[in-house]
Amino acid sequence: MGFLKEEFAMKKTALIVGISGIVGGNLADLLLAGGGWKVYGVARRPGKREGVIPVAVDLQDADAARAALQDVRPTHVFLTTWLRQPTEAENIRVNSGMIRNVLEAVSDAGTVRHVALVTGLKHYLGPFEAYGKGVLPATPFREEQPRLDVENFYYAQEDEVFSAAARDGYSWSVHRPHTIIGYAVGNAMNMGTTLAAYASICKELGKPMRFPGSSVQWNSLTDMTDARLLAKQVLWAATTPAAQNQAFNVVNGDVFRWSWMWKRIAAWFGVETEELQGEGTPLEEQLQGAEHVWKQIAEKYGLVEADLNILSSAWHTDADLRRPVEVVTDMSKSRKLGFAVYQPTDESFFDLFERLRADRLIP
Repeated sequence: MGFLKEEFAMKKTALIVGISGIVGGNLADLLLAGGGWKVYGVARRPGKREGVIPVAVDLQDADAARAALQDVRPTHVFLTTWLRQPTEAENIRVNSGMIRNVLEAVSDAGTVRHVALVTGLKHYLGPFEAYGKGVLPATPFREEQPRLDVENFYYAQEDEVFSAAARDGYSWSVHRPHTIIGYAVGNAMNMGTTLAAYASICKELGKPMRFPGSSVQWNSLTDMTDARLLAKQVLWAATTPAAQNQAFNVVNGDVFRWSWMWKRIAAWFGVETEELQGEGTPLEEQLQGAEHVWKQIAEKYGLVEADLNILSSAWHTDADLRRPVEVVTDMSKSRKLGFAVYQPTDESFFDLFERLRADRLIP
């Protein structure tokens, strides 16, 4: 029996959908570091990652998804991707469709034991079209709080997972991080790298870093999620029977005010800051026309990416930092079940900045 258990443990095959993103990449690193996993990585452009078998496919095409995944027999499917659309109706159509296409493509294999879906706090805050508006649940956000009475592509994605799990008989988990800090290039939601690029521009121009957000965010308590910690929770839920068929919030475990964190980030880069007076100027406005400055910085310091728009997603950073409401997340549910990982958020930023510098993405 011991041999059979060991043999079963070694036959774990992960299908990571969104391998090129912050979450997918960090999850792949964790699985490969732990050993015992065969890892497939899906994206339109999956690139090359040591130990990962790339699968290049546009998941909006059901036939293409089925063809690309016909020989993949995953035991665990990790859904960590989305495509931004101009309206929430289109977000729902496209993003729920991609989930459905993946889960239908692997259904015939009959090998799936668990599906994990990564969404986020827009579950509680509402989609971009209604973000932080209307009647919101009280903070800290808790998993048992009901869905908002609005259309939301996160809900549509969840429903696809629930339906497929009921059809094919596997377990599921849903993970709701706050803003994610982690390493990825060209990602649509990437506050850490965006702030690193902004701070580098301020330092080069001899200007202070000006907080782009709301006075509420400057003064209120908040939290964030390290992609490495998120990966650990996803793996924990996928391999812990008591955690299956559950939704979990996931944040680092500390709380802070941006009035403190902003100064910590600026100090790491050796840049001055300004105290917030009233409401901040959006980062999209502050960085308008800064592409040529970044090109000069890239040339001066021999950086590997001269396109500021590849590194920064100012629109998403503004969406987070300009919220008019407090955002704090409760982690009691997974803590009670044994997930006790903790990560200081300022160190998450600093670790990311060190890696960006080591890879010559920032000076």
